[in-house]
Amino acid sequence: MSNRELVVLGTGSQVPSRERNHNGYLLRWDGEGLLFDPGEGTQRQMTFAGVSVSAVTRLCLTHFHGDHCLGVPGIVQRMSLDGVERVWAHYPASGAEYFGRLRRASVFHATTEVAERPVRGDGVVATGAFGELRARRLDHPVETFGYQLVEPDGVRMVPHLLARHGVHGSDVGRLRARGSLDVGGRTVSLSQVSVGRRGQRCAFVMDTRLCDAAFALAEDADLLVIESTFASGEADLARRYGHLTARQAGRVAAESRVRTLVLTHFSQRYSDPKGFHDEAAEVFGGEIVVARDVSRVPVPRRARPE
Repeated sequence: MSNRELVVLGTGSQVPSRERNHNGYLLRWDGEGLLFDPGEGTQRQMTFAGVSVSAVTRLCLTHFHGDHCLGVPGIVQRMSLDGVERVWAHYPASGAEYFGRLRRASVFHATTEVAERPVRGDGVVATGAFGELRARRLDHPVETFGYQLVEPDGVRMVPHLLARHGVHGSDVGRLRARGSLDVGGRTVSLSQVSVGRRGQRCAFVMDTRLCDAAFALAEDADLLVIESTFASGEADLARRYGHLTARQAGRVAAESRVRTLVLTHFSQRYSDPKGFHDEAAEVFGGEIVVARDVSRVPVPRRARPE
């Protein structure tokens, strides 16, 4: 059974509070663990959340403001301590100097291979069994990239169609692999016993003003994790510092046909998260999750084909 969920490790922005740690989000996607923007204290938050550092296969940094990267030293050092062989690291290429400082911030016995893959522009930054990991440049005072995980489209076998064409047992797997199969002297094609299955998508849109890239990253996402630093009353402040309001995050979700919207990266000035939900709900009618530290959000089940 696939294991796809978001483990929220921290939801605070620049200044952590009693209730909110700095950023940190682990996307568990089958055999992959993508750790986005580990801020200060992420290693300890993982302990509280019950997830191991060894579950992380990729580090994905959107930019190099401290609340999005100061947890890197602890994570990388713990990986060596726990015997992790390799982790892929994606980050804005313009911040390579900062990443170098973070991964070597103190003396330790480094055994984990940190395979750096700096992001230099829009496009695919990694491929694998999970599909494609894509990046797009956002609009923030420092170079910032958002990420989009895109699973390739596939097919779903239809039991009554398989039975109708006499395909049973191990022949089902062979038909899926080959595309066609001889059954009792007849050729049965995959298209005769299956329907299309849309690949799932997850998007991470952190510090940014409203921009085309935010909408492109969120397009048709089953799960969108997006910053909503300010309430709408602080829209001018949000624009000045390169952030979104909760209502703007809701607009991105609505116009991009998102299924589940996860709001996060809250300013320390707000103690009651309900207002973020209500503002986003003014423009977005889908599921809204106001992220809480050390919580889990399942990736929605696949939508049935129409």
